Amino acid sequence: MAAGLILQFGEGVGEAEYKAVNSELGLDLYTGQGNWPAGMLSHSAGMSDEGWVVTEVWDSKEAQAAFMESRLGPAFHAVSLPAPTRVLWYEIAASQHRH
Repeated sequence: MAAGLILQFGEGVGEAEYKAVNSELGLDLYTGQGNWPAGMLSHSAGMSDEGWVVTEVWDSKEAQAAFMESRLGPAFHAVSLPAPTRVLWYEIAASQHRH
């Protein structure tokens, strides 16, 4: 069963920091180009009333943990991005992607 992930960041994190992390990762989230991590099924990000939010769907928590350890964690460190203020995992019961 797929796993949903919500990462919420505090003050001082916004689109510029998001772009910096993705540059470190070799990903262009606007065009879809780059070296996407194995197991990531979807990704979206944007500003909320409470700060920058990233939502993802992974085929497993283990796939996201491998990405965090091998690439995402080092990218956060490289751009001095603080850890998310909130991390919420949930089991995907239903999903619909419409454009």
